[in-house]
Amino acid sequence: MYTKKVMDHFANPRNMGEIENPSGVGTVGNAKCGDIMRMYLNIDDNGVIQDVKFKTFGCGAAVATSSIATELIKGKTVQDALKVTNKAVVDALDGLPPVKVHCSLLAEEAIHAALWDYAEKKGIVIEGLEKPKSDIHEEEKEPTY
Repeated sequence: MYTKKVMDHFANPRNMGEIENPSGVGTVGNAKCGDIMRMYLNIDDNGVIQDVKFKTFGCGAAVATSSIATELIKGKTVQDALKVTNKAVVDALDGLPPVKVHCSLLAEEAIHAALWDYAEKKGIVIEGLEKPKSDIHEEEKEPTY
């Protein structure tokens, strides 16, 4: 059973779409379930995320986690965005069914992938950011929820 927040973000996703000439874009997927998430960031010279958009191909939980993730990082610094975990995504949605928690990990990794792309384009290192995987099951990483 999905929470009201999950249903709201699925039915009325926030920040869906793409940004032309983004500061960073990251695409991640989950080969086991077929979900694909792409996140676009527009980051200003002070390292603040001014705009964020997403495109997701997947289930309702994947759309909802993408939507809430954009809300969690918009207006935040790069370092604050890096601290958004899959647990924070699940908590912001008032929970997810256990079988759908992997969608929150996809959202976390999409943020990291977009930040990685931004750092590469700028020629900078973001402290604490590791190179993301394009498929979250490459190392069978378990959600940290």
